[in-house]
Amino acid sequence: IHYENPRLVVGCVAEWENRILLCRRAIEPRRGFWTLPAGFMENGETTAQAAIRETHEEAGAKIIIDAPFAMVNIAHINQVHLFYRGRMTCQHFAAGQESLEVSLLGPEQIPWSELAFRSVSLCLERYLVDRTTGKYGFHETEITAP
Repeated sequence: IHYENPRLVVGCVAEWENRILLCRRAIEPRRGFWTLPAGFMENGETTAQAAIRETHEEAGAKIIIDAPFAMVNIAHINQVHLFYRGRMTCQHFAAGQESLEVSLLGPEQIPWSELAFRSVSLCLERYLVDRTTGKYGFHETEITAP
């Protein structure tokens, strides 16, 4: 039996002093656009380990995971995007091979029209609302085919 299963993309909304870590993609799809550090989960790791690894690989940042935050189902492309909330352990960050640049941005600096993926926009929108209220929930949503 040969199974074709959805792929799990895992990432993190990582903060340092109320600023959010964003990466400008150096690879396709959406090269040159901004995203949260995230990528495909690998065999043998937990989702939290994947978020930590991807944040380090793409942004050179070390993080502590706080909690799962958002799950975006994208059935038409066979993907599920899972984002954690996290905190950087220090201010150090640097672009990895898959990033052109990495920045810590305040909410007013987020380049909304230059975000690479709708799942990232949805996650950041909900994150900023939750951060304003001080009450973080877990958000599940779906992106349907255009």
